[in-house]
Amino acid sequence: MSNFTVRPMVTADLPAVLAVQASCYTGVLLESEAALASRLALSPQTCFVAPDPRHPGAVAAYLFTHPWPEAGLPPLDGVLDDRWRRAAAPDALTWFVHDMAVAPAGRGAGLAPRLYQAALAAARACGLTRSRLIAVQSAASWWRRLGYAPVAAGTASRHAVKLGDYGADAVLMERVLAE
Repeated sequence: MSNFTVRPMVTADLPAVLAVQASCYTGVLLESEAALASRLALSPQTCFVAPDPRHPGAVAAYLFTHPWPEAGLPPLDGVLDDRWRRAAAPDALTWFVHDMAVAPAGRGAGLAPRLYQAALAAARACGLTRSRLIAVQSAASWWRRLGYAPVAAGTASRHAVKLGDYGADAVLMERVLAE
């Protein structure tokens, strides 16, 4: 068992989160602090970090998730707001798993499943019953082990432009959040 803990993310974690992001992604997948801060502000109860106990102030892994209207996809590196909440019926929302990354210092410690389980419990507590994500960098097989499957071709084609922003290998996936 590792010495890593998992806790809710706070705004002060964002510089350390950006450092992890830079160690895990390149090019188009790098998002601004403003975009990530907007996701945290949208749903602080479903975003988590694993601080690195060897380096105070550092983060070994993070996960951003938030509710989102099931009919659409949030933009990559876009600043989100909650205007859609006024018009969205609760049963029309999905739990969108936006971004999870584990820095080299945290790999092999089981942080990704621990972050996911913490956020999943929070999403269920919020009443969310379905989930979507966009798997990048060949991660679709990892997400399949958690019960996600690629969406139907027709649904994916409706989101082709936004999916294209995530790279050529991006896969839109979904699952039901059964208890």
